Amino acid sequence: MLGLGPSTNYADLLSKGAKIIDVRTSSEFRNGHIEGSINIPLQELSKKADKFSRDVPIITCCASGIRSASAKRVLKSMGFREVYNGGSWQTLKDRIRN
Repeated sequence: MLGLGPSTNYADLLSKGAKIIDVRTSSEFRNGHIEGSINIPLQELSKKADKFSRDVPIITCCASGIRSASAKRVLKSMGFREVYNGGSWQTLKDRIRN
């Protein structure tokens, strides 16, 4: 629909070892997040991304999906192969449960 491509099964990705990177600020993250997600604010992502394997799927999330889309672009430009924009952390949380 709307040319957005196939839907992503985030729960399946997590079962295969995907990491969730929440790119909101530390204070936003403290106010709520997905259990097991890793908080790396967007402005710090390029400096801290090397601690992740480029062969493991990464799911980015934030408050609305805008910063997570930017994070996906940053990671792809750094050579990460499988990066997914999970959008808002709350929506992603719901998609993981279903």
